[in-house]
Amino acid sequence: MEIKYWADIACPYCYVGITRLAKALNELKIADQTSLQFMSFQLDPTLPMTTKLTMPDYYAKSHKISKDQALAQLHKIDQFAATASLTIKMENAIPVNTLAAHRLIKYVETLNDQRLLNQTINQLYQLYFVANKSIANNDILTSSMTKLGLDASEVTEILNSNKYEDKVRKDERQAFMIGMPSAPLFVINNKYSITGAQPYEVFVESLKKINQGRTN
Repeated sequence: MEIKYWADIACPYCYVGITRLAKALNELKIADQTSLQFMSFQLDPTLPMTTKLTMPDYYAKSHKISKDQALAQLHKIDQFAATASLTIKMENAIPVNTLAAHRLIKYVETLNDQRLLNQTINQLYQLYFVANKSIANNDILTSSMTKLGLDASEVTEILNSNKYEDKVRKDERQAFMIGMPSAPLFVINNKYSITGAQPYEVFVESLKKINQGRTN
């Protein structure tokens, strides 16, 4: 089975969605036989690399609601993430540009190590939603990636350039070409799609049907 999924590191629904998908793949015992490809998609490519804006202020401004309403919705997102056994602090996340994180993911893809790639993506989600660090800060990203065994000088060189941006933009162009409705979007075997952070049971049933159809 081959699964491509479009997601942004700053998207809590993407984090929940891939967590549920991974759990479903493991339950069905098809994780090792499944090619899982992360496709880059920036929810807000206009965000700066540094900011003094808090997430509640940014959320209120971008959704045209009051700060109190924004806080209430951010807390609901925390509760939603908890349904996937994820503990996040959305209110404290830093609303910065995610391009550098996406470029790093594209670099790790070239190393042809699926386990390392999964660790990288998860590490970036952890940085953003749990540690509430800036994922546009080169020093923070380099420190985080070296903990996974990546070469610090190589990571630094990539971050100080525009390497792999073309691959990020290619993914985004594909998303627009297929009329991507929202993030996350999971496309299975280039034929079936699951949109959004669906309930875990939906992932299980959908994957089961598709896998049975493939093996019959």
